[in-house]
Amino acid sequence: MDEIILVNTDDEEIGYGEKAYVHEKGLLHRAFSVFIVNNGKMLIQKRNANKYHSGGLWTNACCSHPRKGEALTDAVHRRLREELGIDCEVEEVFEFMYRTVFADDLYEYEFDHVFLGDYEGPVELNEDEASEIRWVGLQELKEDLVRRPERYTSWFLIAAHKVIKAAEEKDK
Repeated sequence: MDEIILVNTDDEEIGYGEKAYVHEKGLLHRAFSVFIVNNGKMLIQKRNANKYHSGGLWTNACCSHPRKGEALTDAVHRRLREELGIDCEVEEVFEFMYRTVFADDLYEYEFDHVFLGDYEGPVELNEDEASEIRWVGLQELKEDLVRRPERYTSWFLIAAHKVIKAAEEKDK
């Protein structure tokens, strides 16, 4: 059973809960989102249609939750390997809280740590997690987020613009 970390609004640990229960009750928990950018393009994934929420929507390279007793950066690298078969240096660029209601008994209420990495090389897609991956130009992505926001996950819509800005600043 995977227990994830419950937090308060200052991201201080206040307990643990089984992942499905935490999402059913809408409890605030620690999460992370990893964005990979290389040569002016961002790696995005289309979530597997069978995911318990946001299936079939485009989102960042990978995201998940650190487990009870697991350091945040260890969880980031674990999920990069599990979801994409890659590993690279990442840096935390910002954090935010959001809450999305998917159904009466399904919520995302996360204190989300956003990481940015640069990777060039092969990617091995874990089809349990995503049905498709692609590299998209940052300008094209910015325009599509405005034109067709319904194609993207709620957290990606919140974080993508700030990540793109940070990536563009790094390239200067």
